[in-house]
Amino acid sequence: MFIQRVDRVGCESRSLAAELIALAYLRGGADRGSPDPIHPAEIRDGSQISAPPRRPADQVFFASFRSATELVTRSIKVMMESGCKERGFFGGTMYSSYYLLSVPAFGSCSRVSSKYSSSASSSRSGTLQPSRLIFGPRKLLTNAINISPLSIITPRKVRRSSLSAVLTDDNSTAMNVEEDTDNIGLISLDPGLEPYKDHFKYRMKRYLDQKKLIETYEGSLEDFALGYSKFGFNQEEGCIVYREWAPTAQEAEVIGDFNGWNGVNHKMDKSQFGVWSIRIPDSGGNPAIPHNSRVKFRFKHSNGDWVERIPAWIKYATQDPTRFAAPYDGVYWDPPPSERYQFKYPRPPNPKAPRIYEAHVGMSSSESRINTYREFADDVLPRIQANNYNTVQLMAVMEHSYYASFGYHVTNFFAASSRSGTPEDLKYLIDKAHSLGLRVLMDIVHSHASTNVTDGLNGFDVGQSSQDSYFHTGERGYHELWDSRLFNYSNWEVLRFLLSNLRWWLDEFKFDGFRFDGVTSMLYHHHGINMTFTGNYNEYYSDATDVDAVVYLMLANYIIHNIWPDATVIAEDVSGMPGLGRPVSEGGIGFDYRLAMAIPDKWLDYLKNKQDEEWSMKEITSCLTNRRYTEKCIAYAESHDQAIVGDKTIAFCLMDQEMYTGMSCLTEASPVIERGISLHKMIHFITMGLGGDGYLNFMGNEFGHPEWIDFPREGNGFSHDKCRRQWNLVDTDHLRYKFLNAFNRAMNSLDEKFSFLASEKQIVSSMDEDDKVIVFERGDLVFVFNFHGVGHDSDHFTTPEGVPGVPETNFNNRPNSFKVLSPARTCVVYYRVEEKIEETNNDESTSLTKTDEEKIEETNNDESTSLTKTDEEKIEETNNDESTSLTKTDGQYDAL
Repeated sequence: MFIQRVDRVGCESRSLAAELIALAYLRGGADRGSPDPIHPAEIRDGSQISAPPRRPADQVFFASFRSATELVTRSIKVMMESGCKERGFFGGTMYSSYYLLSVPAFGSCSRVSSKYSSSASSSRSGTLQPSRLIFGPRKLLTNAINISPLSIITPRKVRRSSLSAVLTDDNSTAMNVEEDTDNIGLISLDPGLEPYKDHFKYRMKRYLDQKKLIETYEGSLEDFALGYSKFGFNQEEGCIVYREWAPTAQEAEVIGDFNGWNGVNHKMDKSQFGVWSIRIPDSGGNPAIPHNSRVKFRFKHSNGDWVERIPAWIKYATQDPTRFAAPYDGVYWDPPPSERYQFKYPRPPNPKAPRIYEAHVGMSSSESRINTYREFADDVLPRIQANNYNTVQLMAVMEHSYYASFGYHVTNFFAASSRSGTPEDLKYLIDKAHSLGLRVLMDIVHSHASTNVTDGLNGFDVGQSSQDSYFHTGERGYHELWDSRLFNYSNWEVLRFLLSNLRWWLDEFKFDGFRFDGVTSMLYHHHGINMTFTGNYNEYYSDATDVDAVVYLMLANYIIHNIWPDATVIAEDVSGMPGLGRPVSEGGIGFDYRLAMAIPDKWLDYLKNKQDEEWSMKEITSCLTNRRYTEKCIAYAESHDQAIVGDKTIAFCLMDQEMYTGMSCLTEASPVIERGISLHKMIHFITMGLGGDGYLNFMGNEFGHPEWIDFPREGNGFSHDKCRRQWNLVDTDHLRYKFLNAFNRAMNSLDEKFSFLASEKQIVSSMDEDDKVIVFERGDLVFVFNFHGVGHDSDHFTTPEGVPGVPETNFNNRPNSFKVLSPARTCVVYYRVEEKIEETNNDESTSLTKTDEEKIEETNNDESTSLTKTDEEKIEETNNDESTSLTKTDGQYDAL
């Protein structure tokens, strides 16, 4: 990266200046000296498509900036060359080479025309009183208004009421709905929900009644969620106690390696609530059931048949490796103290905004095999940390007998998948992540269960009524598209099972939260099948709403946050149900975040069905900002869903077969590769910048991993070739994958330094369809994206010296502006730095940088100067000729 000085433009004053630094100049353009990459014909998906000539797209934009001071811009060009040499030359000119980021991180900048045209942008907020300057010195900040992301230009002022104030992140001012079910805080936030007040009152009453019943008969909800210490196998004084809920069983016994699979001497007793139990005394001072030995629950149902099942609460299950497609066996897991993993590191604090790395341990190896927890911890976690993520989201942790299900057809809910190691190995992974400052979320599946009978929870359904089963009976108990069983969330023991499952993973393995899979299927009796959600509130609050499931989710979020207040809980919901991401105390369902699931669909639709010149800036912006006010979203351009066989990743959509031959830095990049690298960076970056309050990336997509994911199956000869991550691609120095990876790291670094994801301030000031430009403010940053595909010959521009005063044009009604260059297929991000003051004292020049923390007192008596110094400054004082010299350290120019 190089810094190029741009002279003052549009300045009010030459004595008070603000600096803007261009942080990320996104361009995957041609190598220096190569001809124009795409002009005027566009290259898409490997084929040349003629496009009508366009007017020059390399623009000079007046991006929004709310400081009434002199503007001095420093354009930091983050060069993203596909194979750029580390030299200080650019377009034949030597620039100052302050290395802020590694040059090979980026492709080269497109050649920019000096015949640029002007475009105005604005981000007037339409501020209401009381208000604050959204972008300006801290001393000018007053009371803040809340600006809705749904309102791109004009903010919406939220009414305060006795029910619910405008909420802060910690919801400290939220009214507690548990005190009065007639007052629903959600309705205060969104008066449009008023017609559905009866629905909210009904489900809140159901929640409170269920919670009160549990507290009455189980002591507390927290104790209720300790079911794993009562059910399944547990060590008590002098014996092992085993309990299982099977209300329709006529007889029951426990069998296993410990008794030669003969349960005659280990018959179980049944309670009035259908719970079978047995106490097995120790033998010779040792547990009667040896650690790591196989066990099963054998019972007789009403038709007289005896069946064997893996215990529902089993904590470990394994498969015989010598038998093809062998069913799983339950394993009694109770290692001696010397073999138990002891956690060494505390959980990291909750970040301001999650930057999530979605990962699948089994397919994380570069070899054609299943990877282990310990290998992932030692080899992959350092990569995640190096790319400045702060959260890891682990898929496929719960045991699932069908590997190709991606972990979503769970068979054993309390067992960590044995394919990748033991429970102690998983604990090592989580502890290692914590040592690196990474939080770990678990992709939990409580929306459905595998239909497997022999080794799954479904085996306990032997035709009994719904009240005696984990699942609904009849059609209501099956998901027709997923071929899976659906839980009966109104059942007491189902609630115990699922709530205890959450606490088990939090307490035993120290997970930091969950991503709830398939929430849409839970919320509605129709499960979202063949439904198109338009946003009409009638779609969310009707007889189609599964209130039993809603109450369970409210209980789940309550117990998670009570056990671990800093937990992060994310909902996968495509319907957009209002209140899903608001606290239970307001009448919401209690999730911290929801996934912004429309975004990846929009990008794939554009990449597959639209030519570049057909992209609508307003449509893209609308999709990225289409989220409910006060409900936080996790934005992502692609996840595991887009990587699975039958679909395409963004990189493969953009570059397809050329990824096999065109990613070498030793050859000139083709137009397809140029376009692909550029748009890959821009799509992910604008999704991060504008799409939500957190960001997610699936393993490998950060460097444009080629091809798709295809789990071993009969159709591919049970091959692991496409069920792995080829880390060698990003590690090979002469391949262009390293540039995509480095840019991904720079994106995360930007948020690490400026916390723009956590900022409530988001204003889109320009959506130019002709120039294909989007300009927006997020936090204290200004983003300028140019999606136009036509470049020019020149690679720089010059500007005249600024003159005092404000130009007559105020640029889309914005009080202040600054002029920037925006080449085709680039993005530049600007932030304001402290003002510089130039003073002259007795013909002796003194230049200093003034920050909010500095207090400067100057007296001319005896030509002395008194300063309070910041840590960044190095001050040298000399008394000769009564002069004072200040030198700013180079640190002020460091990259993020």
